[in-house]
Amino acid sequence: MAETWLTAALADPSDDALDIMRLSLVDWLACGVAGVSEPVAKLTRSLALDDGGTAQASLFGGGKVPCRAAALVNGATSHALDYDDTHFAHIGHPSVAVIPAALAMAEAQGADFDTFLRACLAGCEASIRMGLRLGRDHYQVGFHQTATAGAFGATVAAGVILKLDPLHMAHALGLVSTRASGLKSQFGTMGKPYNAGIAASNGVEAAILAARGFVSNPDAIAGQNGFLPTHHANGSDDQPNGWMMEQISHKFHACCHGLHATLEALETLKPIPVDAIQGIAITTHPRWMTVCNQPDPQTGLEAKFSYRAVVALSMLGHSTGALASYRDDLVLRSDVVAMLNKVTVHADPDMPETAAHVVVQADQETQAFYDLNAPMNIGLRSEKIRAKAQVLVGSDQVWHSVTSGDLSAVLGVMAGAEAQSAS
Repeated sequence: MAETWLTAALADPSDDALDIMRLSLVDWLACGVAGVSEPVAKLTRSLALDDGGTAQASLFGGGKVPCRAAALVNGATSHALDYDDTHFAHIGHPSVAVIPAALAMAEAQGADFDTFLRACLAGCEASIRMGLRLGRDHYQVGFHQTATAGAFGATVAAGVILKLDPLHMAHALGLVSTRASGLKSQFGTMGKPYNAGIAASNGVEAAILAARGFVSNPDAIAGQNGFLPTHHANGSDDQPNGWMMEQISHKFHACCHGLHATLEALETLKPIPVDAIQGIAITTHPRWMTVCNQPDPQTGLEAKFSYRAVVALSMLGHSTGALASYRDDLVLRSDVVAMLNKVTVHADPDMPETAAHVVVQADQETQAFYDLNAPMNIGLRSEKIRAKAQVLVGSDQVWHSVTSGDLSAVLGVMAGAEAQSAS
């Protein structure tokens, strides 16, 4: 019998969930196009092209490789900027593990856009719900839910494209339970986006093998010596009602999502004369202290995981939504370092994980609270994601390729990323 997390993910989708999935696809595609020149993208793409093989699925930057390799490259590339969607129910990035797997299989199988979109939704929902099943102990002990839960979501998405029946889906999920991996120790390095690619590739491999008749232990997730009991799982199989994907959070700052509530709170306090600032105190949930609290970042990448750095950049007028703000030279500039040293970060277990409290000491004390779970209607979300995609890509082509409902248009934008990254 399928676990409730899988049953919920494979249910008939709501229109609202499909609308959100479509927006996450826009967001994912823009992040991938913008990330194509990042080192992890170049390295994984060159590896895949050098390895060669059957030209089954398209890559960001052009070229076709086998499905597993395409999922790996596109997963790593789309997560390279760490600018993609997040779900706080399990603290993971669903789209970067799931969409590359679904896209590789959809292209290879000749699936239409609607089938592809539904597979993406089923996979993302499965990833989130598997993350809930794993629970917070799994994440807190050091596992990267984007990669671990994401591998199960990628398997579901690929399995939907392949039209796996319940038995073959069970074998695919049993198989990926021995492949799912990813550690938080990679945060702040190329290893973090690589985790997303690994998850996508693992899902493709498991689904393809199951479709060909590969037999695994279908109880390898929850059974004796299975994934849950061996990976510090403390979640429950009692799953929430409704579509979890409808509560996805999209990034409008190009840094770790754990920093966004702080940045949004700061925005409500501006303008504040820079010379008047004596100190800035950030209060956040303890869970983020081991995720995005690098105290003295030395690189732009490390700054994306630093409360002190992003606050300093923001207060000095550098847009935290702009990729160019996360440069090594800017992070080490004397005025940024001086402002960074005025920032302190404190943990409060009573603070919601999606919220932050900011106190600025200047000519007078000001303070603000912000919670990322504050409702955002679909119209405003659409406007913000479309604007984000335009900034990242330099045109409206990402938005139009997805909203056209034409999978070939999406693939065309991916191939065209080569010329943009070279310009």
